[in-house]
Amino acid sequence: MLRRSEDHAGRYAVLYPAIAEVARRLDAEYLGLIDVGRPLGLNLIVDRVGISYGGDQHLGDASSPVQVDCSVVGDGRVPRTPLPEVDVRMILDRAPLDVRDPGGRDRIRRAVADGSVLDAEIDLAKVISPERISGDPISVLPEAVTSVPDRALPVILTTWSLSRFPPERRRRFVHAMGETSAARKVAWVSVEGVGVAPTIPTLGDRPASGHSIIGVTVFEPSTTRLHSEVAGDALGRCWSRGKLLSWFV
Repeated sequence: MLRRSEDHAGRYAVLYPAIAEVARRLDAEYLGLIDVGRPLGLNLIVDRVGISYGGDQHLGDASSPVQVDCSVVGDGRVPRTPLPEVDVRMILDRAPLDVRDPGGRDRIRRAVADGSVLDAEIDLAKVISPERISGDPISVLPEAVTSVPDRALPVILTTWSLSRFPPERRRRFVHAMGETSAARKVAWVSVEGVGVAPTIPTLGDRPASGHSIIGVTVFEPSTTRLHSEVAGDALGRCWSRGKLLSWFV
């Protein structure tokens, strides 16, 4: 039975094209997805859902039990680039939850309006069985990146999770990502409020303006460039947690 998503699942509509875009830029054939700050790691099923942007714009799996609707505003069209194969999926959180544990599911369900959609998402998450890494995300990030097979591009995902970090910890998080790129390329896909992701331009928007900026940042091995100087790109804006999207690229 197909389940139409509520607002909490709109993040898939912004994550999918952003991950596909950074994979295209870096010619990645395989991905290692690392979901930071989301205890159930539901961002990790992004390649298993179906997404409709209206008209003939569709991405993902049309037969998935989880279907996401997103309205596109402006002149930009969401690219049809498919996601590469995902080699490994990891939850990075101080207290990651096991999707097979009823207690963990109940904890999340209390915060979600439509439990039937959440149950369908959890069923997908059970199939992928993500690895769970417990600890301070800044401290354990190197462990997660090292666990990604050499053939895959590590892609760190944050969706409205950095807002819980004070500004100094956000800068330390960026530094930690830069440190992990000493021997390989690492990508960061962020969906955060205006000014929350330190590497992503604000586009002149005001903080706490009610929308978020979709960004990608690539960290490359370098001995001369300071991590604080790394700059990412804004791919679009989104409202209502991904239910409304303006795509730039």
